[in-house]
Amino acid sequence: MSILIKNATIVTMNENRDVFGGDLLIENDRINRIGKLDRYTADMVIDAGNQLLLPGFIQSHVHLCQVLFRGMADDLELLDWLQQRIWPLESSHDEESLYYSSVLGCAELLRGGTTSIIDMATVNHTESVFTAVKQAGIRYLGGKCLMDHGEDVPHNMLDTTDKALQESLELYQRWNNYDNGRIRYALCPRFAVSCSDTLLREVASLSRQYQIPVHTHASENRGEIELVEKERGMRNIIYLDSLGLCHDRLILAHCIHLSQDEMQILVDSKSNIVHCPGSNLKLGSGIAPIPPLLNLGARVSLGADGAPCNNNLSMFMEMRLAALIQKPFHGPRSMPAQAVVEMATRGGARAMGLENEIGSLEEG
Repeated sequence: MSILIKNATIVTMNENRDVFGGDLLIENDRINRIGKLDRYTADMVIDAGNQLLLPGFIQSHVHLCQVLFRGMADDLELLDWLQQRIWPLESSHDEESLYYSSVLGCAELLRGGTTSIIDMATVNHTESVFTAVKQAGIRYLGGKCLMDHGEDVPHNMLDTTDKALQESLELYQRWNNYDNGRIRYALCPRFAVSCSDTLLREVASLSRQYQIPVHTHASENRGEIELVEKERGMRNIIYLDSLGLCHDRLILAHCIHLSQDEMQILVDSKSNIVHCPGSNLKLGSGIAPIPPLLNLGARVSLGADGAPCNNNLSMFMEMRLAALIQKPFHGPRSMPAQAVVEMATRGGARAMGLENEIGSLEEG
């Protein structure tokens, strides 16, 4: 199957960030040619009419399991939002409801130009998420949510440590590298508040042994940070680093309230930070220090998070918010358009470990 897209304004996001008018030829799911292709034809020809042609967006933090909860958890800060709304709602999922939540989420994401996601499922029925992703055709990195600790958690949302790890490994064996690598598995401990020290140490060990990415949350909310300091004696990032979890396979959502030492750990370890401005604003969590992180050389990408903490899964909205919310604090030039689009494309590709495969429009 070949597709020729003609008369487009091509935003390549290549090394030179070239933008030009031209055509793009796809053959056998690979970009074969870019340029003026007047002499070429294809099975399908699309006239772009000088519209923009961009790489598919890559959302580095979403929750397909929460799509049916849109509008059901408003006006709450993070810990109340989880305990009073999200955990009870997630605990009520069965296999069918979770499947349809995931299908609906994939449809919304694809319709909005997102072609790849890093997801965190819920504790139960994770097979339903993978079944939906298999059918949707979206590129996926994610896995079962790991929780074995915490108060005010529905009983069926708390696994034993052994059960959480065993189910995760079984899913890894079934789904990792499915469909020529379109679907890959990640270990997904929810956050330090809902994971025992033993569980997190085992996740670090498995990630190191099998080179599995780790997808989690950290430093989103001041109350969360206080709980971690009280229970573990350290701030979030310093604690995760002490466990051996800060590395280039770590995908860390939010990272709003960071000390200077924590910022440097994330930069030095090449951990992947996911900025979720819509979610951070809705939950009143704060504004992540993205310009200072970028200036230090941090790896930053974007994600909409879950539908009930955002109300949509639009990368265009996340890019707009990411560009605007920093300007009152860091100046009008602090988040230029190119930097924001890079977070939505190349940054996400790097977080997925696929920077040589996706995130830009280039031949090959």
